[in-house]
Amino acid sequence: MQICSVLSLVFALLVVFFPSAEALAKRPPETRNQESLEISQDMHGRDLHGYEFVKTDLRGIDLSGSDLTGAVFNNSKLQNTNLRGADLEDVVAFATEFQGADLRDVNLTNGLLMESVFEGSNIEGADFTDAVISTIQQKQLCSLAAGENPSTGVETAYSLGC
Repeated sequence: MQICSVLSLVFALLVVFFPSAEALAKRPPETRNQESLEISQDMHGRDLHGYEFVKTDLRGIDLSGSDLTGAVFNNSKLQNTNLRGADLEDVVAFATEFQGADLRDVNLTNGLLMESVFEGSNIEGADFTDAVISTIQQKQLCSLAAGENPSTGVETAYSLGC
């Protein structure tokens, strides 16, 4: 009888401290943070640092003046999005669509922007210092470069290495 009690206790402890594989599974990256963040048309000035936006449609959203430091935009749609004056330092934006976005006065310092598209974006005053972009992106952005970032004091063309 004592052996059965000990085995029952050991089994109960195993269940409590080592739950089944289903209980340990993480949500897929496409749904992380999306429950806790209500996406609305006006997200101006929000503290969104570190959020993950994976395959997220943010077209036409007002994110101006928001803190997006360290945020992740992976395969997201930000066409015609207002990011004016937002802080995107250390952002990861892989294969993200920024066509027609307002990127004036944005801080993109140390950003990883590989395979993102910026056609038709307004980058006046944006700071791309130490951002990782392809040579093709650099040439396209240099043709649009103008102004100086009001927060960092760095000229857009200089930050792009034009």
